[in-house]
Amino acid sequence: MHRPSTAEAEIADELSVVRPGLVPGYTGALPGARAAVLTRLWRGLAHEPLPWIARREEARDGLTLCLADGRRLHGPRADPYATGAYVTAVRLDGVAYDDPARLVTDLGVPHAEGFAAELGHGTASLALSRADREEVPAAWPARDWEWEQRVVDGHPFHPNCRSRPGFSVAEQLAYGPEHRPVVELGLVPVPAGECLVAGVWPEGLREAGRLVVPVHPWQAAHVLKRDGERPGEQRLPAHPLMTLRTLALPDGPHVKTALSARLTSSVRDISLASVGASMVLSDFGVAVAARTDGLLHITRTLGAVAAGSPDLAAVLRESPEVYAAPGERVVPVAALATTELPRSPGWLGRFARLALTVGMRLLELGVALEAHGQNLLVVLSPAGEPVRLVYRDLADLRVGPARLARHGIALPELPARMVTDDERVLRRKLFGSLVAGALAGAAGSGPALRAALEGAVRDLPRSPDRSALADGPLPAKALTLMRLSPRTSGDQWAELPNPLHAKFR
Repeated sequence: MHRPSTAEAEIADELSVVRPGLVPGYTGALPGARAAVLTRLWRGLAHEPLPWIARREEARDGLTLCLADGRRLHGPRADPYATGAYVTAVRLDGVAYDDPARLVTDLGVPHAEGFAAELGHGTASLALSRADREEVPAAWPARDWEWEQRVVDGHPFHPNCRSRPGFSVAEQLAYGPEHRPVVELGLVPVPAGECLVAGVWPEGLREAGRLVVPVHPWQAAHVLKRDGERPGEQRLPAHPLMTLRTLALPDGPHVKTALSARLTSSVRDISLASVGASMVLSDFGVAVAARTDGLLHITRTLGAVAAGSPDLAAVLRESPEVYAAPGERVVPVAALATTELPRSPGWLGRFARLALTVGMRLLELGVALEAHGQNLLVVLSPAGEPVRLVYRDLADLRVGPARLARHGIALPELPARMVTDDERVLRRKLFGSLVAGALAGAAGSGPALRAALEGAVRDLPRSPDRSALADGPLPAKALTLMRLSPRTSGDQWAELPNPLHAKFR
């Protein structure tokens, strides 16, 4: 049924040159990678408001999508919260497809060609990541970046979970956290007068009237066109985190570098506006978190600099590790599924109660967190119990002025895109990231998510927000629709069956 795609063949050819020992593992990982991406794609096709799907028909043998042009696409019933690769093939008018890229190509819907290319590249990159997977040791990692290296498969629900367009095989191996590299950041000196600075830029990154900006090697080569190492140029070794562009420095802080590449959905830069607002936003986040009775800590921004352009900028912030007491570990929620933690019965329910208590309390105050599994971290006791939360990267918060005012909180000077009193926008931000994202990814299935949520939601204080969470459909970013709508800016949304009410078979 399967013919090797162009992307799969290209990566195999490159790999045979730069790391020939990985070729057998890569080839063996391809079927599983196709199933993993196809499962994520099928979730989107089954649940997102795609305009070329006329209706959906459920039956005992699975789900059929009736396309507007009369064709029929059939596959298994789609649990929107499942993270396992349970879709190995679907049938379009009776023809079986196990390759997500070839399926999208033959669907022939608007913008299919570009999306199919992304899926093909992402599938091959996922196989490369799995080929280089190490056996996970039973012991807990000692450092925060070691947890992040264990997240091999990327986003649990995005079809482009491992898409890295513009990265060669050598670059993926050199910079991808799942490949466990040490990345040598470039250090580019810029006259201080040409820089926008927020906070305190450390003395170790200053020299004779100039500020030294850490630069990711990919950015240096492909965007800044700084090929090769300059004579006498220093390097800063660092460990890449899940975002690829953020790295842990040897002395503890994390540095977000400018990396003008699109990974899953969009190109994310460090805009001049975000540098200018970084300290105000950091102070605001810390002040709001103080109202959670110690259940939430925000990693503070230490300093930020932009050398006249989003292409040459960096942000320094605290490591989440600073919020761990002796014997405790701070674990990104996305990494929970990668390690056998000493979980007692009901662990997931207690974690859900902690996360929802914090998230809903901040939402009531007027702050909606983008609390997906990458931004949200949980502090585990020595026994493995969830005791506190840590949140990092405030750039995608949504803030409601009317709610803030009701609680006597002044609205700081934030970028306009972050400020809204639209209740639907605020709830979508939190529910879509925390419940349909972080908690669903940790649960791994609809039934497990429902079991975790039942007690946690019941114990929340009664409020319109609680009612919206308990009674309505669950919002989630329509990740497939967004990739098939390249001319539509901003997030688009799907409504998933509420796990508290849905019947999962």
